[in-house]
Amino acid sequence: MIERSSDDPGREGDGSSREGTRSELSGNARDVIQARSVSGGVHFHGSAATSKKLPHQLPGDVRNFVNRVADLGRLDSVLSQGMQDLQAATACVIVGTAGVGKTSLAVHWAHLVRDRFPDGQLYVNLRGYDPGAPVTAYQALDRFLKALHVTPGEIPSDLDDRTSLFRSIIADRRLLILLDNAATVGQVRPLLPGTSESLVLITSRSRLSGLVARNGAYRITVETLPEEEAVNLLRATTSSYRFEDRQEDLQELARLCARLPLALRIAAERAASRPHMPLSELIRDLQDESELWEALSVENDEEADAVRTVFAWSYRALTEDAARLFRLLGLHPGPDFRGQAAAALADIPVGQTRHLLDALTGAHLLEQTMPDRYKFHDLLRAYASDQAHSEESGDDQIAARRRVLEWYLHTAASAPLASALFIRQPVLDPLSQGVALPRLSSHSEAVDWYKSEWENLSTAIRMAKSSGLGGIAWKLFMAQYRLNDFVHSIDDMMGESQIALEAARQAQDLYGEAEVLHIQGIIFEWGHHQISNALSRYQASLEIRQEIRDQVGQGISLNYIGFAHAHARRFLEAEPFYRRAIALFESCNDRSRLLVVERNLATIAFNLGRFEEAKALCNGTLGEDRAAGMKFGELASLRIIAQVSLATGDFAEALRISSEIATEAQGLSSPLYEGSSLILSGEAQCGLGSFEDALISFHRSATLYRQLGIRVDEAVAINGAGRAYYGLGRLQDAISFHRRSVAVCRECDERWHLARSLNDLAMAVAASGDNDEAQQFWAEALSLLGHYNDPQAVLLLQSVTSSLAAPGESSQSVD
Repeated sequence: MIERSSDDPGREGDGSSREGTRSELSGNARDVIQARSVSGGVHFHGSAATSKKLPHQLPGDVRNFVNRVADLGRLDSVLSQGMQDLQAATACVIVGTAGVGKTSLAVHWAHLVRDRFPDGQLYVNLRGYDPGAPVTAYQALDRFLKALHVTPGEIPSDLDDRTSLFRSIIADRRLLILLDNAATVGQVRPLLPGTSESLVLITSRSRLSGLVARNGAYRITVETLPEEEAVNLLRATTSSYRFEDRQEDLQELARLCARLPLALRIAAERAASRPHMPLSELIRDLQDESELWEALSVENDEEADAVRTVFAWSYRALTEDAARLFRLLGLHPGPDFRGQAAAALADIPVGQTRHLLDALTGAHLLEQTMPDRYKFHDLLRAYASDQAHSEESGDDQIAARRRVLEWYLHTAASAPLASALFIRQPVLDPLSQGVALPRLSSHSEAVDWYKSEWENLSTAIRMAKSSGLGGIAWKLFMAQYRLNDFVHSIDDMMGESQIALEAARQAQDLYGEAEVLHIQGIIFEWGHHQISNALSRYQASLEIRQEIRDQVGQGISLNYIGFAHAHARRFLEAEPFYRRAIALFESCNDRSRLLVVERNLATIAFNLGRFEEAKALCNGTLGEDRAAGMKFGELASLRIIAQVSLATGDFAEALRISSEIATEAQGLSSPLYEGSSLILSGEAQCGLGSFEDALISFHRSATLYRQLGIRVDEAVAINGAGRAYYGLGRLQDAISFHRRSVAVCRECDERWHLARSLNDLAMAVAASGDNDEAQQFWAEALSLLGHYNDPQAVLLLQSVTSSLAAPGESSQSVD
């Protein structure tokens, strides 16, 4: 649900219970609001990033890790030196050729020393050499900040601001940060801490010389294993399965694998799986494969050729079913996946798929990272993709992609959600018989699934478009948008929406084009606070829906056009759009959506001072909501009735209703409704003179909004606390809180709330005796209020004008 603060016109866009929205921040995003009462018991604490569970993101330790004693010792030296010398390197680059074991070394050593880093470990696979798009520093910082419990609304949209916030948070902490598979210095540099407390491990095929030269990173070059260590790795893997193999055979096998750990482990697993076959026979097979590869290859890279040779040798030893699954997995949109997704890709039962995945894992062609989740090494994924392209026809490849994309689409679409009346679920083609979907029994389970799959889903949208499956692309975007809850950034969502829009147009699907344009409008309005851009998208969507005679869609567009005007406090412009939407929903007999728009119309009536009309509308919708068991609609109606009571001076009734809403919202796990009702309670308590109680209400509301990352509404609650302190005569506390509210409103470019906060700040400053500064604040508020002409704005404008004419005589802003 799209919601704003207690006096904001934008209150109910779609009738859903989506528990998230997002504010775009400026460069001061690091200044998470931290205010404390000097003498009282109410405290407004800083970001939750300092009090939540520590991050422990390292992948599992490497099984049967052997050798690399010298490299482990060099890493120990880097750590010891860093603990003794503040000027020592805080980053270590582990470089080497593909398959040499850089990640295994880094992960294993990180597990050995993780107790030396009491504040946890951060990990990201930057996928610099993956067939898909690499992870950018911008994306990695988003993940790290969330892992450090920064709320989505506090994460800046600018890369430099994200870096600054990240460095500020970890400045006094001791973390181990592992940046795996980096391709460029640009991926890494923004992720480096600004102090020497934390240590960063970086793995890369590149030497990343810029990090060494400019950032003082220490470089460790991982070479292919010496012959003795390569043989030891082969023995460690095979000793439990085979009799004593001859030393010279193990040496020859190590040579054929170019002494690369990845190739050695694959070869060793194949040897272990054939305990009675002489190693010399396996070696002859590998030699034959090597000669064949050399005849086909135009490259002159001994290590690369050895790796490909071992891959081919192991691949050809698979059963026909396992080999087919392996190569088809190379077509999967991301490098990790669930068993059910693999089953859909290959069009085979889940049970059979899991047996084949076990075989691939046993052959070291896949890694199982957790129950029912698998991933590729990037080299193996590229090899599997090559095999799919060479052995599967074009039609078969498209069919496999379609199956797995439809699996993701149907899973996302099947997720249980609360009502989302104005974001429609796309109509899907039926799944193939026997395809198994995850059981997502609750909205929270669905969001957890989405969090684990959003990278695959994002890649899937791109894959669908590039594969000519435009209908799947835009539907997949729509289905996953309903689940997003702002798990990943506004910028990511906008990028995906543009791909979905192009895909719908590519498929000449006007319905899909209108749906995606509608979502783009929502992202512009609530993600970027760009009302004009939002209106252009809503209008474009409306025109298409008129062309295809989609009456429900037209009503949705008209509601959102009205909503955008109301968001900008253009209430007289908003009202006709709401009335047109109501007429359309009446003609469609769509009572559920009609009730939502009637509540929006009641909000317009309230903001235009037509209190009896607003109350009558909400009493009507309230009865229908209760009869239909529509709890969220009931709360929305009650909230407007409470606002009317507050505006007409019936503070006791406003407090009674807002307390009822807060109790119901807690039972529904709806922090948005709870937060807005607490602001109403605080205002009513101020009206009753219960300022201490008001402080508690505003504090609870600010805490909820901070957790949700909704900065503007948090600022409204903080400003309310300032009003309560003013009522208690604690002027310095009031000034402090009003200043913080002003700062956040400036960051978010929220002019109406900025004007209100400036007026309240001016009143407190004037009461403290500084009339000159108060005049400056009133003058700024006056310049902002000239943009509005609704009754509340006119009343506030009169108060500010009076204060400028006769300093110190006006009262705080009236709600």
